[in-house]
Amino acid sequence: MDTTKTYSQRLIAWHKRHGRHDLPWQLTADPYQVWLSEIMLQQTQVASVIPYYRRFLWSFPTLQELAAAPLEQVMALWSGLGYYARARNLHRCARIITSRHGGRFPEQPTALAELPGIGRSTANAIAVFCFGARAAILDGNVKRVLCRTHGIKEFPGAAATEKRLWRLAESLLPRSNVATYIQAQMDLGATVCTRREPACLAAAASCPVADLCIARNTGCIDELPAPRPRKVLPKRETRVLVLWDGDCVLLERRPPSGIWGGLLSLPEVDGTSDPTEYILKTLGCTVTGFAALPSLRHNFTHFQLTLLPLSGVARMLPGVADPAGYCWVKRGDIDTAALPTPVRKILGEFFRQAMPGDAPAPAPG
Repeated sequence: MDTTKTYSQRLIAWHKRHGRHDLPWQLTADPYQVWLSEIMLQQTQVASVIPYYRRFLWSFPTLQELAAAPLEQVMALWSGLGYYARARNLHRCARIITSRHGGRFPEQPTALAELPGIGRSTANAIAVFCFGARAAILDGNVKRVLCRTHGIKEFPGAAATEKRLWRLAESLLPRSNVATYIQAQMDLGATVCTRREPACLAAAASCPVADLCIARNTGCIDELPAPRPRKVLPKRETRVLVLWDGDCVLLERRPPSGIWGGLLSLPEVDGTSDPTEYILKTLGCTVTGFAALPSLRHNFTHFQLTLLPLSGVARMLPGVADPAGYCWVKRGDIDTAALPTPVRKILGEFFRQAMPGDAPAPAPG
């Protein structure tokens, strides 16, 4: 039996009966819409992506409209979806395609992969779904399926293992129906060969390649793929200020790169500094009624951050202009502001404590 041919044929047949066929981006071959979905789906589940995808297309129906939009508007729409470098790269990529490629996406995977935010797997997916290319992909779902079906025990994120997975993924490509096969791989990983409690444990018939799966046949499904080697995350703390004046809160625009780059956030103050003196010198306002809010812990990829919020009623000094890089945002505009989720949660808690029963909606994502 030709296992390679059988593998791809089984997935294609399975997808026709059991795959996902009604996701919004499956209804088009427009490179703009497919690209948008692929960027959003990087490290984010489908259920979380769909409402953001629809909002983006409503706000920016075309690549040209996205390219022409200010970055602040793009970041505001992305707020809550996380991994904000994706949004910055999305905007930069739209402008590059518009200015250097005449508003048309390159058709070759190698050319697509040179654009900001588009790696090898995303480039291949766009080329397959939009331009009929014959190319493999290697997202998280596909890595998990391949590690289990072919008994790959090493951590898939390691460079050597990833090279091996790419070779395997390319060797399994069918000669035809490539787009269906690629979608079948992703759907199998998302709906059957899930990270926890894969469906084949209860019913082998749910998986089209169960009898070929080394992990299932050797009883090590729960062990594959191998987890990332554990390491202790460094811990950091920072004090943030919730400064309120009338119906406005003071927010700081983060630098374009780095943590929460380009988003609005709460002003930070060194934990050893006197906040009153800092606020007066840096922000040009006085503050009364200081009160501590509950701390909030947030994990980044490389460290763990604890935010220590301190709230107070601010009053701008007469004749003093708003400090550069800061802005007063009305409470009614908070829900649509470009805020990272932890900051949105802190403001929500502040509103609940200060004005019970009149807090904004919970943060998305």
